[in-house]
Amino acid sequence: RNSKITLLFVLVLSFMSFTALTQKEISVEKSQVNWKGYKVTGQHEGTINLASGNLIFDGETLTGGSFIMDMASINTTDLEGEYKGKLDGHLKSADFFGVEKFPMATLEFVNVSGKEGSYKVQANLTIKETTKSVEFSMTVKENTATASLEIDRTEYDIKYGSSSFFDGLKDKAIYDNFDLNVSLIF
Repeated sequence: RNSKITLLFVLVLSFMSFTALTQKEISVEKSQVNWKGYKVTGQHEGTINLASGNLIFDGETLTGGSFIMDMASINTTDLEGEYKGKLDGHLKSADFFGVEKFPMATLEFVNVSGKEGSYKVQANLTIKETTKSVEFSMTVKENTATASLEIDRTEYDIKYGSSSFFDGLKDKAIYDNFDLNVSLIF
């Protein structure tokens, strides 16, 4: 008799906790990843294209996700002509993202907490085959998810122009942190 009650209890709990996870593909054409880097004498900004991505929901609640960024698409939007070409080329070079050897960067959610469209996300960010944990807030409203991340580039072996590693740079120094502002359409 006890085994029947236990079995019934297990079945009821199983049905109560069963919900369908839904994976929603990100529109790489409509979504945006904007970057902003800072130096002593100012800043530069631009875009990076997504190669693919998805968000995972349990009903209406965000529970996971992953993204692949096409680092070869890195594009400066606040410069034109020769200076734009030089900066784009330098960002793609081994001094920075080394896109010939490391064409993609990935972000994989590890833990998501929160509800009603406001979440705290812990994720693994991989740039140049180096993976580090990052935390950020993400807002989900209808078919759009937005987030802002601050990344320390030196943790990914991107040390060019960093006053943390090179003395005497003065006004040539580039700050270690850069921002990623993400708007994902799904």
